[in-house]
Amino acid sequence: MSPKKRTPVLPYARVTAMALVALVLVVAGVWASWDTAQHVLLSKGREHGTMTVTGCGDEVCTGRFVPAEPAAPSRTDMTIARSVAVEEGGRYEVVVKPDTTEAVRTGWAGGLHAWLPLGGALLLASLVIGGGTHWTRVTWVSGAAGGALLVASFLTL
Repeated sequence: MSPKKRTPVLPYARVTAMALVALVLVVAGVWASWDTAQHVLLSKGREHGTMTVTGCGDEVCTGRFVPAEPAAPSRTDMTIARSVAVEEGGRYEVVVKPDTTEAVRTGWAGGLHAWLPLGGALLLASLVIGGGTHWTRVTWVSGAAGGALLVASFLTL
């Protein structure tokens, strides 16, 4: 009687573990992006307008908000997250987060900026996928999508 051939389990466990790590990275990127992106993507029914930045601190900039609707009053206590894309004296099209004084940029620049964490997560996940699973096509697609998102965001800001 010949011995039964055993299938090694370790390669399957390694691929499964690395695929789960990559999945967790991408889900974390979506989770981190969604807090801002939801206000840009689902802006219907929210307060739109223009914000002129008057001063910046370490993490936020403040300024005057002029709503798009002429009947609504303007406010001077609005804040926007400080980034390389926001400078003192700049005017930006924004949407206001409900029940807050925090504004988020709209349009292509705001949308791409909101998805930056996902772009970074896709790039990092591509390294994990390539090194841990050796799925070449998935690696290239993930890396290209993350890189394209980062480059497009850089160019629009």
